[in-house]
Amino acid sequence: MSTLKEQLRTDMTAHMKSGNKLALMTLRNILGEINTREKGGKTPVELDDAQVTALLQKEAARRRETAQTYADADQSERADQENAEAEFIESYLPAPLTEDDVVAIVEKAIAEHTVDGVKPGMRQMGQVMKSVTAEVAGRFDGKATSSLVKERLA
Repeated sequence: MSTLKEQLRTDMTAHMKSGNKLALMTLRNILGEINTREKGGKTPVELDDAQVTALLQKEAARRRETAQTYADADQSERADQENAEAEFIESYLPAPLTEDDVVAIVEKAIAEHTVDGVKPGMRQMGQVMKSVTAEVAGRFDGKATSSLVKERLA
């Protein structure tokens, strides 16, 4: 099974051969950022798929913000370029979850933490959030997830 980083490298080679300049430039930037993160600290580290996914989410969000800045400055061509890059990056991200999906995950986590028929309370919110966060993993807003857990535990 290939990792997300390997997939990015393979796709970069394919886009290089096909002449897709937008995809090639975007992938080079992303892989450069991954390389910087891996080799930039005191000791080299190897980013796993979850860390690469988090980096991709940040890069896509950064491009969306930049696109908005360009749009506000009436530079629509540059804004379109940034939005295209963001969409390309988002194609590598896992599909986002709906609120109903997250509610089901929260209910399952609460059921797992129910002991002798007693549901967990607000004191056990950290334990429930840990279970939920492991499954949601960047596919739904963290604040909204926290609110859903609070509603169910209250």
